[in-house]
Amino acid sequence: MTTTQTSTDTAQSDVILSESAAREVKKIIAEQELDADKVRLRVGVKGGGCSGFSYILDLTESKKDTDEEFEQHGVKVICDPKSLLYLAGVTVDFKDEIMGRGFVFNNPNATTSCGCGSSFAV
Repeated sequence: MTTTQTSTDTAQSDVILSESAAREVKKIIAEQELDADKVRLRVGVKGGGCSGFSYILDLTESKKDTDEEFEQHGVKVICDPKSLLYLAGVTVDFKDEIMGRGFVFNNPNATTSCGCGSSFAV
């Protein structure tokens, strides 16, 4: 079942995309000359990394029937049900600081995470 929600009525179980992350995703879509009406941001997890699970961020035009879909700040976000179990309530942010720039996951479900922030354990 697919659900579509806007940034104003996001359920607590969904992945939260910050405004700065949404701006960066839109910028990447424009730079790569992708069709903004068709492309979605896939957020997920996979086994691996130094803490057990690694985060996935990908721009894609393909969507599975089982994917959850919602929209935040004008960006269509999809997540598979298994990943959503680990990412419920996660905020995806974008930081552009002196020490580096990139997407950052703030995961309230993680019991530990690696130093670089790209993997976690629950």
